[in-house]
Amino acid sequence: MSTQIFRRMLAAAAVTALCAGTAWAKTDAAAGARTAAPAGTATVQVTASARREGPLLWVGCGISKKSYMIAAAKAFTAKTGIKIKVEGGGATRGIRDVADGKADFGGSCRFIIPGVRAEMGDILKPVAWDALVVITHPGNPVKNITLDQVRGVYLGKITNWKQLGGPDKPIHLFVRKGDISGVGRTIRKLVFGNYDQQFVAYKTFRSSGPLEKAVEKDPDAIAITGISSARKRKVDILALNGKRPTYDNIKDGKYVLYRPLYLVVNPDSPKIAEVNQFVKFIYSPEGRRVIRANGVVPYMDALQLVMKQVAQDQQARAMGLYRH
Repeated sequence: MSTQIFRRMLAAAAVTALCAGTAWAKTDAAAGARTAAPAGTATVQVTASARREGPLLWVGCGISKKSYMIAAAKAFTAKTGIKIKVEGGGATRGIRDVADGKADFGGSCRFIIPGVRAEMGDILKPVAWDALVVITHPGNPVKNITLDQVRGVYLGKITNWKQLGGPDKPIHLFVRKGDISGVGRTIRKLVFGNYDQQFVAYKTFRSSGPLEKAVEKDPDAIAITGISSARKRKVDILALNGKRPTYDNIKDGKYVLYRPLYLVVNPDSPKIAEVNQFVKFIYSPEGRRVIRANGVVPYMDALQLVMKQVAQDQQARAMGLYRH
């Protein structure tokens, strides 16, 4: 591929990012085209027609909240005087509460599920890149794991730490409850190429926070979560396929598990003017500096990852089954 053609592809990706989402998002949307509404059609109307008093309300993905939103909200308020109340609750809340008018805007680490009416009417704008990381108790001697070994653990084919070069002890796999959480849905897509994949879990958790805290306490635990929240815990973050999830490795696409973090916007929100001010801010050089200062890669800083997502999806489909 020539340099000129590659640059044109990146430019097209940038336009796509600002208007709708990533190449991955388009792929997901196409998969549900038979049940989803036509492009541009809002199938869910905002129920809160009256303007909500007080600060803007942002809800959603806990990883987005910790990775950039708290810091970005503070910087935005200092710049504009517009206050933002930041609440967690998960990616599903971030999408559905915004669609239903219960929040002014939100955050998600997964795309809209095609055909689900409760998630229609929103626009998702990618603003950062997050890595999914494998975490263990700090006392665990295993420091590296392969993607194929991850598949083995989640499928119940690898059940003892000895199989991973660790002690002769059972593996306690911790996972998020359900299959539509941001982390759970992303694992199913990137690791298995199958949104319906079931996991053989030792214990399930309603959100990432309790899951991460449980790994801090259990010497035999293993789990996957977002790097932005994992960094704030007393856990070990493993190398994956021999690559550490460093800022540069994520930005360059050398670390294999990454996904966009989205802002969720409802164009019918009574406070859309203020929300759009924040969107403009987060894409600005100042907003991107805030994201970088938190150790997170701004979406527009690594547009080449959009192209790599095609290969990422193909690899997951080809290797979704455990090979050994």
